[in-house]
Amino acid sequence: MVPPLTDQASAASASRLSLPFQLRFPVTTATGFFAGSFLGVSHGSQTAGLRFRAENAHRLPTSSTGWFLYHKSKNYHMMLGAIKEGLKMGSKVGFWVGGFFAVEEAIDRVRGGRADFLSSVVAGLSVAGGFSAWHRFPLITAARTAKIGLLSGLAFGLTQDALGLAKGRRPFYVNFNLGSKKASGNVMVQPR
Repeated sequence: MVPPLTDQASAASASRLSLPFQLRFPVTTATGFFAGSFLGVSHGSQTAGLRFRAENAHRLPTSSTGWFLYHKSKNYHMMLGAIKEGLKMGSKVGFWVGGFFAVEEAIDRVRGGRADFLSSVVAGLSVAGGFSAWHRFPLITAARTAKIGLLSGLAFGLTQDALGLAKGRRPFYVNFNLGSKKASGNVMVQPR
């Protein structure tokens, strides 16, 4: 026999990614920050190295000691550029990822606790619209960004719904299509 779920355990298993929002928000934001930092470090290091080469192209060293000091200075500039760009890009990505999950949770609550792919689609479109407005994209670029937000939100939402279905939580549209009048939530499956 399966032991009954406690209120906290049932709420966690019914929520997205099996994490309550108070835990899901900082985890996903931190994950976005670290992913953005990784991208920023690699891009910032390369950019700083190329900038150093361009700024010092007119005074290249002539001795082996000079070349050693040149590369040593170049490496320091690359490390500093990597740290700056890593923090900058990590903050940006973390902000937008956090915005996505905050909007998704807000839409879930407005819809009465229904956590399904529609909230993810609305969150993806909202964040894409905010991103486009923030960067003042032209209409064509904003439409392309909205398309990416729509597809990303749809893919992420359907993936969450599939994982929830595998755990026994049927989304409302599955119940609606099957003609079930039972509200979506945890479906306890008894072992045989």
